Amino acid sequence: MLALIRIFLIFFYFLFINLVLIIICLARPFHRDNVFLAGKLYSSVSWFLGLKLELRIPQSVQQGGPFVFIANHQNSYDLLTICAAAQRGTVTVGKKSLKWIPVFGWVYWLSGNIMIDRKNSGKAHDTLQGTVQKILQRRLSVWFFPEGTRSYGRGLLPFKSGAFRIAKATNEPIVTIAASNLHNKIKLNRWNNGTLLISASEPEALDNNKSMKEMIDYFHQKMAQQIAGLDAELSFRDQQQ
Repeated sequence: MLALIRIFLIFFYFLFINLVLIIICLARPFHRDNVFLAGKLYSSVSWFLGLKLELRIPQSVQQGGPFVFIANHQNSYDLLTICAAAQRGTVTVGKKSLKWIPVFGWVYWLSGNIMIDRKNSGKAHDTLQGTVQKILQRRLSVWFFPEGTRSYGRGLLPFKSGAFRIAKATNEPIVTIAASNLHNKIKLNRWNNGTLLISASEPEALDNNKSMKEMIDYFHQKMAQQIAGLDAELSFRDQQQ
């Protein structure tokens, strides 16, 4: 019964949020803070899931970038959870086809996110260069899920190179955003689904003395250690209760 009530409330609340965002985005299309606002509104849905979000964002990150954010991508709940860590002046990079999704896709496009055509490598390369120019000209940060797909409990998947190529081209530091394990943690029939820890690292520049592969491996290990630390902390809390 609780699950049905939740689904009903989440559906209409999510629809309401998107309608509000469409109005705001139409009033200020492609504004640099639209994604930040959307992240705050979408993450408010977590309350209906019985999930508490605990954010840890360093002052150096809150004070502004631009940065290249990389975050772990666990499942579809990320839209309602880790997005809470999005900072002002941040956009994401997504598939061009997303803008054809009714309501949500329109919000995604009008929010100023960068749309790429993954089926056309030439256009994708042009978009990569365009992304670099937007970061440099508009002082934007960009958010990536470097795994490229949801992990669904398989652990932190290998990283693709796009985020790191942009960081190298713009000479902007990387911030890792790590969320504790959420796989199979949300039960819609359970009132309290616990806490999700979301932690951002201090900004860190790429080491020009290391190869691209070495830097990708380094940040992969760094994020894996962040996630492990968050999971261990939650496990310790549970043992103390």
